Amino acid sequence: MEFKKLFIPGPTNVHPDVLAKMATPMIGHRSKDASDLQRRITEKMRNLMFTKNKIALSTSSGTGLMEGAIRGSVAKRAIVFSVGDFGNRWADLARLNDVPVDLHVEESGNPTMPKTVDEYLKTGKYDVVTITHNETSTGIMNPIDGIADIVRKYPDVLFLVDCVSSMAGTKIEVDRLGIDICITSSQKALALPPGLALASVSPKAEERFNVVGNKGYYLDLKNIIKYIDKKDHQYSSTPSLSHMFALDFQLDRIEKEGIENRFIRHTEMAEFMIDWANRHFKVYPKPGFESMTVTCINNTIGFNFSDLNKELGKRGMQISNGYGELKDKTFRIAHMGELTLKDMVEVTRAIEDILKLK
Repeated sequence: MEFKKLFIPGPTNVHPDVLAKMATPMIGHRSKDASDLQRRITEKMRNLMFTKNKIALSTSSGTGLMEGAIRGSVAKRAIVFSVGDFGNRWADLARLNDVPVDLHVEESGNPTMPKTVDEYLKTGKYDVVTITHNETSTGIMNPIDGIADIVRKYPDVLFLVDCVSSMAGTKIEVDRLGIDICITSSQKALALPPGLALASVSPKAEERFNVVGNKGYYLDLKNIIKYIDKKDHQYSSTPSLSHMFALDFQLDRIEKEGIENRFIRHTEMAEFMIDWANRHFKVYPKPGFESMTVTCINNTIGFNFSDLNKELGKRGMQISNGYGELKDKTFRIAHMGELTLKDMVEVTRAIEDILKLK
């Protein structure tokens, strides 16, 4: 198989040393070694997420913990704010689990603004609000600080945030922001193979789980937290130990790079890509709300995306088409995980050469 350098919004490139850790010999998942492994992961994830909350782990994609969060947190009604397809997923998960939900969809390309959140929450109808921090389908990064300021005004409302494609790529101070359930997964800026999801869970969220009661088993956050408390940092079922070995090692690599340095690297890549995209095309999101991990770009010159990606493939690179209704109207170039500014220069120069851009 011919491997390409991935500039797509997941899965992302994985360092060979991290991949090698996936081959670590197995241990018993109910052993002290397993507890020690999960405890190490917990402490390092707390540092990365700027939180003291418990860290839930799931052998699933991020969607798994999103489903567990939405169905286990709502005692009254949820309001979902969407700026793209993955924001809509929160509402789909609620409906499929018979959870009362309303959905607010922004005009495509626009972020969720704090004022909009306030208009819904002041009705008193809702006890859960969900936000997609970083929407990869549209390349929007929502103004999480301003939204957090609004949610803080409503102490009975749980704040659920999808940080799947932003965690480890930009600074998200979970405790300062008052995020009750912050969800991420392995295959984006954490730069691991897909298959592992993680979430920080606040004491306020735990109290709500007790009110709502158990909702299922495998993805039930109440059940997952129970095993952290009663089984000394273990998972409720047999976890993907291979992912856990790799995550433990990768978090060491992130700390060695320096967490703040990692955020700076991602910002430098994003700023380079936004500038490049606006010089040759036009960035899709409203200015000022561009993602720090993936740039969504309007195809203003009408090139054939498949032809471009085929030519990039010959050079050992791959970018991503637009998502859903934006397919062929936009294209996306990710800048997360192991990628560097040098990589962004390489892929943009290749695109300029293939499309004969001036």
